Amino acid sequence: MNRPLVTLVNPNLVHPPITPYALDILTTSLEAAGFEVDVLDLTLIRDRWRHAVAAYFGEHRPLLVGVTFRNTDTIYPQEQRVFLDSHREIVREIQRWTTAPIVGGGVGFSSMPFALVDWFGIDYGVKGPGETTMVELARRLAENDSPAKVGGLIINLGRGDVRQIPHRSQLLADGRVELVNRSTPYTRRSGVRNKVDNLAYYRRGGLGNILTKNGCTFACAHCVEPDAKGNRFARRAEAAVVDEMELLTAQGVRDLHTTDSEFNLNIAHSKAVLREIVRRKRADPHSPLHDLRLWIYVQPAPFDEEYAELLAEAGCAGINVAPDHVRDDVLDGWKVTGRGTRFYGYPDVRRLCELAKQYGMLTMVEALLGMPGETAETMKDCVDGLLALDATVVGFTLGIRAFPYSPLGRDLAARSGGTRAVAGVQSNTATAPILLSTLDQCHSRVEYERQFMFDPMGGFRPVYYFSPALPEGARNTHPGDRWLTSLELLWEWVPPQDRPRVMLPTAPGLSPEDNNYADNPFLLRLTELGYKGAFWSHWPLRTEIMGDTVPA
Repeated sequence: MNRPLVTLVNPNLVHPPITPYALDILTTSLEAAGFEVDVLDLTLIRDRWRHAVAAYFGEHRPLLVGVTFRNTDTIYPQEQRVFLDSHREIVREIQRWTTAPIVGGGVGFSSMPFALVDWFGIDYGVKGPGETTMVELARRLAENDSPAKVGGLIINLGRGDVRQIPHRSQLLADGRVELVNRSTPYTRRSGVRNKVDNLAYYRRGGLGNILTKNGCTFACAHCVEPDAKGNRFARRAEAAVVDEMELLTAQGVRDLHTTDSEFNLNIAHSKAVLREIVRRKRADPHSPLHDLRLWIYVQPAPFDEEYAELLAEAGCAGINVAPDHVRDDVLDGWKVTGRGTRFYGYPDVRRLCELAKQYGMLTMVEALLGMPGETAETMKDCVDGLLALDATVVGFTLGIRAFPYSPLGRDLAARSGGTRAVAGVQSNTATAPILLSTLDQCHSRVEYERQFMFDPMGGFRPVYYFSPALPEGARNTHPGDRWLTSLELLWEWVPPQDRPRVMLPTAPGLSPEDNNYADNPFLLRLTELGYKGAFWSHWPLRTEIMGDTVPA
């Protein structure tokens, strides 16, 4: 008897390609539940995606189609490139070829799921981890039962009416721990037809990926992850995580980047994962884990010497740390735990960089400039403070994307109240003052979410925020104006001798450099030449690499 078929689609057309890890996670749970699963991956064939959609659905009749929307836009304040138009074009092409219901998901999708279910014109949506919900939905459809029985499922009733079936409890709705497969390794494949090809992505993009825990208990003002993924840590079994690492490294995928919100938060679990890697390496001199190069995201604290030693022995090659600023008065109330308390200071960042260097690991330290309270003085202090660190690379971002359910987005809506333009709210495509209403003021979640991406006429207008205490704020700026004076100050403050190791935001005409990820010329050149690992680790040699003709 043939098993019911579920087809999972990756519509991401941006390069360098990023492995669609979510589809491996979904495939693992759906196959374990008895479904046949195909992956239609359009990223690596982006120039002929239409043909691929027609050819696949011309031959296959799936029960359900799942589409993962990893990003809605670049979130890069100087570019503000939106991906939703190409995503909807792909969705519509799928709908031309199949009558199977379509369900959307992914972290980008989860930042505004009601609006996107409506805008894409799809049947269902899943906010947050999807493996449990997808299995239950597929089972209901296979048994001709009602999808309205699937807790947490978002359902499109038509004409802008999009509703969510309640979860069993509020704890499940907010934390989502039970929605994550925490006990088994996720099945990772390479070179298998109609599955995610992890080795192909590694060869074309330079990195694989690994998840050790889902969700985040912190409440940083700019971040969507506690809302989009869950506000509790869903910790995966250490053995399952390392089984997966061994599987990938044995396939030749040797550089793995963590996809946790932050690897060192809930540090006891993080250390347990590292100890399991170390244990297996010590026990087996032939383990593929000896080839592992691990790249991680962390916060400045907690991070002690034991942790640095474990990272180094496990094979950590580089650490991306996000203090976001050096001034306590800027960070207070912004980078906080779930209880609203600060958890690190500038000395923690300095100590982390020292430990990383001591144990032979590269570091990238990133600042997020332009949040509430930022002035030219505080911005200059941040530049000076990060340049004083013994870091491999220092990166700066100016401005922040405001999402519907981030603390910043909610605050901006409350301050605007649908009638007042809030100073510092900006969009490159804005043609009129940006007015944001609170959720209570809106008729529906669709209406509330849409205003953070679309203008009243339906055109793309992603919402960004720049502190009005920066130089531009002294003028009566139009919401579509670019914040170029502050940008130029950043370039002025970085001495020429430091430029090779610094990633600065840029704008057309300011510099030939570009530190945005999407279709970045430097990154495309890196992958063309065969460089591996986090792209920032090669940033200091970008001039030589861009002129090189010899593969890495």
